[in-house]
Amino acid sequence: MLHPIYLDNNATTAIDPEVLEAMRPYWLSAGNPESRHAFGRVARRGWEEAKESVARILGAEPGEVIFTSGGTEANNLAIFGLAGAEGDPGHVVSSPIEHPAIAEPIARLEVAGFAVDRPAVDAEGLADPVKMAALFRAETRLATLMLANNETGAIEPVARLAALAKSRGIPVHTDAVQAVGRIPVNFHALGVSTLAASAHKFHGPVGVGLLLVRHGIKLGSRLFGGGQQQGRRPGTVAVPLAVGLAKALECWQAESEARQTRWRTLRDRLESGLIAALGADHVIRNGPRDDAQRLPQTLNLGLPGLDGDALLMQLDLAGIAASLGSACASGSTRPSPTLVAMRVPDDRLRSSVRFSLGAATTEAEIETALPRIIEVVRRIAQADSES
Repeated sequence: MLHPIYLDNNATTAIDPEVLEAMRPYWLSAGNPESRHAFGRVARRGWEEAKESVARILGAEPGEVIFTSGGTEANNLAIFGLAGAEGDPGHVVSSPIEHPAIAEPIARLEVAGFAVDRPAVDAEGLADPVKMAALFRAETRLATLMLANNETGAIEPVARLAALAKSRGIPVHTDAVQAVGRIPVNFHALGVSTLAASAHKFHGPVGVGLLLVRHGIKLGSRLFGGGQQQGRRPGTVAVPLAVGLAKALECWQAESEARQTRWRTLRDRLESGLIAALGADHVIRNGPRDDAQRLPQTLNLGLPGLDGDALLMQLDLAGIAASLGSACASGSTRPSPTLVAMRVPDDRLRSSVRFSLGAATTEAEIETALPRIIEVVRRIAQADSES
């Protein structure tokens, strides 16, 4: 059997064994952090230490950290919490390249009567914060711009948008799910009001994410219960998952420079190897040209003329796990909204594939993957030419 090579880390990552070990004691011991006995105090200490660690690494304060079930819940809490009371529609400025965890809540606001502006991005998938800010009105409730795109890896000018919004008193939310654990992220330096992240994107456990909420920001809640986490996300807290998220961030922090350097080297080797074998006209990068505006471990390539579904299937048979775009839109036959917003030509739109690396991706895996991918592409192209 072919050795399988996992190049779909933007969809999810394998949990780091160190993270699993850090969580183990909290899974095997009882203790609610709200309980006033020894078991509760142990749980409380684990919970508070997780918050402190997350805050330190992400440039926030412990009191600004809310743990959630993942990025989707964090994004929903931010969008609906900042939008205000139901039945009182306002205005939202967003981008057309947002993940469904942002795009769908905003679409719900639109159905409820909110006005929504989604100014175009450029051909590299980068938003223009000045154009976004030019759309602000007196009734604008919030603006949203993801920190890094899940499909192309484009790093968006969030700090610039936040600075423009601050003078108008408009809160800015950023979906940093694909950025945290891939590039350095500093909540206070970005200047945003809220920020979402998810542990399973950076080798933490599935089922836990976080929302950072800047002090002084009013954030309504759609959940009501015991009042945990300042009432913004009530319910018995999942201490083992919070500990796991914090440990995964600590592992990233310890190796961040080395991981980024290795990822860039492997990403670029994959791209250059495919171009050398197949030709620059047949392998076209989707996303920014400037390396400073790209995630180090994400590569989205258009292979003009090929059928994306056939390509993905044949890559799978060749032992290569990749993606056509967002895993949250799997099963959809619609072209990628991000690539559509970038005005990617149709022959590339339906033949673009995303490769994304993880902490454990090796040089040997990339060198093994290259000839397999090349063979698959050539085989599909030949079959198409003969049909």
